[in-house]
Amino acid sequence: MNLSDITHPNQLHGLSIRQLEHIALQIREKHLQTIAASGGHLGPGLGVVELTIALYQTLDLDRDKVIWDVGHQAYPHKMLTGRYHRFHTLRQKDGIAGYLKRCESNFDHFGAGHASTSISAGLGMALARDAQGEDYKVVSIIGDGALTGGMALEAINHAGHLPHTNLMVVLNDNEMSISPNVGAISRYLNKVRLSDPVQFLSDNLEEQFKHLPFFGESLTPEMERVKEGMKRLAMPKVGAVIEELGFKYFGPIDGHNLEELISTFKQAHKAGGPVFVHVATVKGKGYELAEKDQVGYHAQSPFNLATGKAIPSNKPKPPSYSKVFAHTLTTLAQNNPKIVGITAAMATGTGLDKLHAKLPKQYIDVGIAEQHAVTLSAGLACEGMRPVVAIYSTFLQRAYDQVLHDVCIQNLPVFFCLDRAGIVGADGPTHQGLYDIAYLRCIPNLTVMAPKDEAELQRMVVTGINHTDGPIAMRYPRGSGIGVPLMEEGWEPVPIGKGEILRNGDDVLLVGYGTMVHQSLQVAEILKEHGIEATVINARFVKPLDTELIVPLAQRIGKVVTLEEGCLMGGFGSAVAEALLDHDVVVPVKRFGIPDKLVDHAKPDESKADLGLSSPQIAEQIRQLFFKAPQPSAVS
Repeated sequence: MNLSDITHPNQLHGLSIRQLEHIALQIREKHLQTIAASGGHLGPGLGVVELTIALYQTLDLDRDKVIWDVGHQAYPHKMLTGRYHRFHTLRQKDGIAGYLKRCESNFDHFGAGHASTSISAGLGMALARDAQGEDYKVVSIIGDGALTGGMALEAINHAGHLPHTNLMVVLNDNEMSISPNVGAISRYLNKVRLSDPVQFLSDNLEEQFKHLPFFGESLTPEMERVKEGMKRLAMPKVGAVIEELGFKYFGPIDGHNLEELISTFKQAHKAGGPVFVHVATVKGKGYELAEKDQVGYHAQSPFNLATGKAIPSNKPKPPSYSKVFAHTLTTLAQNNPKIVGITAAMATGTGLDKLHAKLPKQYIDVGIAEQHAVTLSAGLACEGMRPVVAIYSTFLQRAYDQVLHDVCIQNLPVFFCLDRAGIVGADGPTHQGLYDIAYLRCIPNLTVMAPKDEAELQRMVVTGINHTDGPIAMRYPRGSGIGVPLMEEGWEPVPIGKGEILRNGDDVLLVGYGTMVHQSLQVAEILKEHGIEATVINARFVKPLDTELIVPLAQRIGKVVTLEEGCLMGGFGSAVAEALLDHDVVVPVKRFGIPDKLVDHAKPDESKADLGLSSPQIAEQIRQLFFKAPQPSAVS
């Protein structure tokens, strides 16, 4: 059987090891060809090919449930569940999603884009199954990086307290998340990986005891304790800990040996209660370049399969916002030992790997633990340090209570740097940074700003470091800057709560925030071609909003347009409208931003066009709303 013939994972049943190995080879070939052509996550999926095949051969996926953590490790899953022939559309508009989506396939039992959720979701499904008197298997697959997340540990704690609830947790242990894992749990797992594999011994020991004289079919409580003690002597340390938490432990097993995987999964399915299967895998398995550089090949833009090198773009791009941020912060930190950069397992994504390389003592990676990262920063700020929490907008959502409770209520000078704010493109709804304006601006004591370009970002990094009166947040987008000149040093801070006028006109007031400032200028140029002159404001701050600048202009011009790359509900436009009402200025206000809907995976420009947010579309809507000549009324 070929991979292209598989439309249902149950077709793996009964296939020989040789046939399964052939399918594994084809999965890797298709995976590599697709990512090389269009980009996407590379290493995670390559590492779980055999794990996926072996697990699915032991399940009936017309009934059983599999919950994948994060989702980018589930590319082999997608190919085995009827999406092989569309896999070339991965992460493209109207194509296969880069993460799991319940609406995409009946086999995507739980949507996943953020880490550490699978055990909680799986336990919920198992409890629902039992409550409804049903009988199917539930398997949660989690990476060792995601296991550092507090939510995963909370779920393990709960599941271990339910000895009669059947749930299998599969640990995909490749020593990596995106970057090498950090912390005591990672160190603990590494020790186990280096020890001799030991299979779970409970059943074998019990059978041996039963054949001894006088014991028969049942064991006395005393002999049960002896059996448990003998089992622990032969078990890796992590297995003993997992068992103490209430799980039956299998492993560690070779994650690329199909025979061993299938045998172990079959044994684990027979065990009652919570079961933990520890699988040792190699991230990037089967592609030598990805195996050697597991950080660099976690995800890739289109690349040459033979050389592994990225395909160069047709024209040079300006440096990315992340790169400019990292360079500026590192430069400032060299002269200020109190600056500490904090990341939650996203060193390369946020650019803090540059800080780590130059100033390792001023860098902290907490693992996939955003809540801990924020409260850790609060503790640092209490003692006079200048913590800089570099985190994706979508991931800061996971630490909202800590931002409010531990930082803002105590008015501590923590600097939040929100990367990937706005429309992020191919990663889709789970990663769109569209809500931070709304969820941050309502919190007391917090200053919230956004640069119009990469040069202003440099100034705002200085602003954030210098701001010691309380917490401050800066949002900036994914991808390249707009190409303005940058300075190597001598950056001046931006005055807190002060915007700027970039263009004057008497017909309409355009108030842009962050990435939409540049677009506001484009809109103004288009309107000028139609005889409409616009004033353009770079707001810089949503909180405090520069009402001294905006309110008089709004009152004088009489037509206001706000532009933001964030949700409209409670966002920047709402802040402007509220301010005008508070000052008794009643003028028409048109807000441009993201409506109350999820933004799916596509190129950012494609998403903007679908939302009516390209510059020509915005200009035309302004013309139709404010400047279209009224039609003469019919005369009877």
